[in-house]
Amino acid sequence: MPKLIVIRGNSGSGKSTIAKELRNRAKKPNKVALVEQDYLRRIVLKEKETEGTNNLGLIEQTVLFALAKGYDVILEGILYSERYASLISKLIKKFDSSFIFYMNVSLEETLKRHVSKPNAHEFGKKEMRDWYKENDVLGFNGKKIIPKTNNTSETVDAILTDTEL
Repeated sequence: MPKLIVIRGNSGSGKSTIAKELRNRAKKPNKVALVEQDYLRRIVLKEKETEGTNNLGLIEQTVLFALAKGYDVILEGILYSERYASLISKLIKKFDSSFIFYMNVSLEETLKRHVSKPNAHEFGKKEMRDWYKENDVLGFNGKKIIPKTNNTSETVDAILTDTEL
């Protein structure tokens, strides 16, 4: 039975790194679909994160397509609660097994991590500060907050244990 694993958090919190490592370490990595909000929004649709854009529909269709084909799905992105909560809620209802993780990383740490990212030249500290939302958790049951003290390996281990991916 396919699983939905949602990994949310601020820019620079480590979501993409965690999601890719989860997929690599999954029991059946070739049956895990990785759905990256930024890729669909910024690369496929070339959209800004504003109201009225099409990325929510594309995320939904991509996740549901993978589910219909029997894939476990890792959905990762900032996925601001005010904008994406409804979509995430709708997706959770389609999966018998859903897990939501929030990367709780401070602004100071996200700024420090940002400099090492390949796209660091595309935006700077000002944008990172503007985008940062402290404690942007969803009010869903079963959500887990990943502490800022966890390193990548600890986080992946914890998620693999929780999800049995």
